[in-house]
Amino acid sequence: MAAEEPAGSGTSPKPSGTPTSAPSSTPTTAPSSTPSATPAGTPTTGTPTAQPTATPTPTPTAKPTAKPPAKVNYALEVEKRLDAWGYPVGIVDGKVTPRTKQALCAWRETNGLPISRGRLTTGDVRSVLLAKNRPVPNKPAGVYVNKTCQMLYQVVNNTYRRIVWVSTGAAGYDTPNRTGKVWRKWAGAHESSLYDDAYMYDSIYFLKDRPGIALHGSRANSLVKTYPASHRCVRVMRPQIHEIFKETKIGTRVSVYGQY
Repeated sequence: MAAEEPAGSGTSPKPSGTPTSAPSSTPTTAPSSTPSATPAGTPTTGTPTAQPTATPTPTPTAKPTAKPPAKVNYALEVEKRLDAWGYPVGIVDGKVTPRTKQALCAWRETNGLPISRGRLTTGDVRSVLLAKNRPVPNKPAGVYVNKTCQMLYQVVNNTYRRIVWVSTGAAGYDTPNRTGKVWRKWAGAHESSLYDDAYMYDSIYFLKDRPGIALHGSRANSLVKTYPASHRCVRVMRPQIHEIFKETKIGTRVSVYGQY
């Protein structure tokens, strides 16, 4: 059995819980002056982080487009062409008046289109503006009165020498549809034998009816209406009737046709 260690021995037993080495006077890690965590409820210091601002998207700028072409006044262009080719339209202003419709009616007839005094159509515009030449008549030399159009054509040497407004007989005084020949000419002015104060100028008689029926000028061109208004004769615009009178010989063919 082991002997007990005698009391007073030079070696004292180490008390439990006592460190084996003396503590250093300097701590190994210096304490941080800044707390490692911000206590709850304490506002943070320093510069706040700004919220990012969205960069605005620039509005796209539309590219400039070409200037649209000017609107074409086709009625005006048609009137210009008709007037240049000898189809009287009245005032060339782009307004389709009854006079313009007379010219259109004549254009349709002389180009073999359906004859009417109707409004300007797309077909008319194409026909007039695309035409390269003035039409050539398919009638023999003579004078032709179309009652539908209220127009007169003077055909000489296979051309339309003149295209002129006329006014044929009104209701009850209708100018008959017939072909005759010039049998009498009366130059200058003379008073009608049937109607007082009714003057006729450069009369060209072509039907031997009782009374005779003639082409003639009137006291004023305002009496040459856009519709039938005479007493059987054919009123013709002045001074055109004077030129037709000079150029039309006895025996010349005169034909009246159509229906207003």
